[in-house]
Amino acid sequence: MMINPEIEHYNELKETEDKLICDALAMQISSVLPEAENKIWHAHPVWFLDGNPIVGYSKQKHFVRLMFWSGQSFDEDRLNLKGKKFKDASIGYTSLSELNKEDLSRWLTKAKEIQWDYKNIVKRKGVLERIK
Repeated sequence: MMINPEIEHYNELKETEDKLICDALAMQISSVLPEAENKIWHAHPVWFLDGNPIVGYSKQKHFVRLMFWSGQSFDEDRLNLKGKKFKDASIGYTSLSELNKEDLSRWLTKAKEIQWDYKNIVKRKGVLERIK
């Protein structure tokens, strides 16, 4: 399980509770998706499978947002911050105690099994197609 040093640096720059959340997310994501490439993409940590963005997180004003690019297809009530234009869904964390590892593992497994093709969205002029 290898976490990109850029992601570790991103996490280091966060305040105490946010850093704990970011570190826990990075560890869990990397352990469930060891085959995923991880890097800073558009200024935030993101994990990719075959070049397709799957999951990432970012510090928002009041919480750390964990986002799944295909999350609306997961049928998970807790992923209740939904994108309007695409298939993304998110959850916000303000405390490490809110992070449920069983939920996160289930969502990450679904992220491998359910994917919309964001890698080719520009080629398709904004049209998403399901690839898994």
